[in-house]
Amino acid sequence: MSADWHCGNAADDGRDTRGWVLGHFIDSTEGVRSTKDVEIKWGTHRAGEKRAEWTRDEQRTTLTLLVDGNFLINLTEGSAELTRQGDYAVWGPGIDHSWEAKENSVVITVRWPSSPPSSS
Repeated sequence: MSADWHCGNAADDGRDTRGWVLGHFIDSTEGVRSTKDVEIKWGTHRAGEKRAEWTRDEQRTTLTLLVDGNFLINLTEGSAELTRQGDYAVWGPGIDHSWEAKENSVVITVRWPSSPPSSS
């Protein structure tokens, strides 16, 4: 492989980055996977697993797409339960979130731009 392309496995490549396979936080030696444009995560979550704390002052846009399972997204604007393969939720800057896997779930999360979250 070269710095201009990469072929891999999302579960393997995201093992050390909590499932994230693209983003600003990927070591620049990983070439094309290190980017400030977008972050992509392959998330596998056991039933009952949840993000206990809400994000704070999120200023990026996020999309979460259900591959398998039942996944609840709680937003400051409401909630979305993803139950059917292909269900998704997308939210913009200023909307914070938490989540819970209602069943064993696999989700793909895309967030842009790729930048450290704001601290408040």
